[in-house]
Amino acid sequence: MSQPKAVILVSGGLDSTTVLAIAKSLGYDCYTLSFDYGQRHRAELIAAERTAKELGATEHKVVNLDLRTIGGSALTDDDIDVPEEETGGIPVTYVPARNTVFLSIALGWAEVLGAQDIFIGVNAVDYSGYPDCRPAFIEAFENLANLATKAGVEGQKMNIQTPLIDLSKAEIVQLGDKLGVDYGLTVSCYQATDEGLACGKCDSCRLRRQGFAAANMDDPTRYQA
Repeated sequence: MSQPKAVILVSGGLDSTTVLAIAKSLGYDCYTLSFDYGQRHRAELIAAERTAKELGATEHKVVNLDLRTIGGSALTDDDIDVPEEETGGIPVTYVPARNTVFLSIALGWAEVLGAQDIFIGVNAVDYSGYPDCRPAFIEAFENLANLATKAGVEGQKMNIQTPLIDLSKAEIVQLGDKLGVDYGLTVSCYQATDEGLACGKCDSCRLRRQGFAAANMDDPTRYQA
C-alpha cells in the first residue's frame, strides 16, 4: 500500500521543521513548500531547503510571491523596523493575509498531487498574536478548502493539519528532539544575516530561546556576535 501524500509548509524555522518531522513519523510521503515572498530574513529559504532534504522530503518546491508590492509588515517593508522589545497587540511583523495566501497555494498543489492533507506549523500558545494562527482561522480555511476544490466536491476531504497548535514552545522542541530534529539546521530569526546568524532580540528569537530554556535543552542557535 502506498504512503498517503501530504503538502508541508516549511519556512526553515523551528516550528515548521518539527511539523515536517511529525508528518514523516506518521508515514506521509512529504512534499515541502516554501515561499520567496520578499521577506527580510531570506536565510530561511536556505534553511527550509536544507531541513527538507535532511528530513527526506520527496520534493521541495519554492514559489515566488512578491508581497513587498503591498508591504504592510516589517518583514516585507524595509521602512518598518523589526521590533526588539515586546509590544502589545498584533505586532508589525504580521504579514497581511500571509497564511491565507500560503495555504491557498498549498491547497492547489495538494489537488495536483492527489494529497488530502496539508500540514502547517501554526501555534496558538507561544506565538506572536497573529490572527492567522488561531484555531478559528484553520477551521474556516478547511471549510473553504472543501467547498472550493474539485477534490472536496467529489468527496475527498481536504484536511488542514496543525499538530503544534496547542503546544508550548518547550513542548515543541521536546517533541522534535524525540523525533531526531537537528534544530541547529533551522533559522527562526526575523532579521537573520545571510549566513543565518540570529539577532537574539526579535520576538521570534525570544520565543525560541525561552522554549529551549523551558525544555532544559541546549539552544543550538547561532547568534550574531
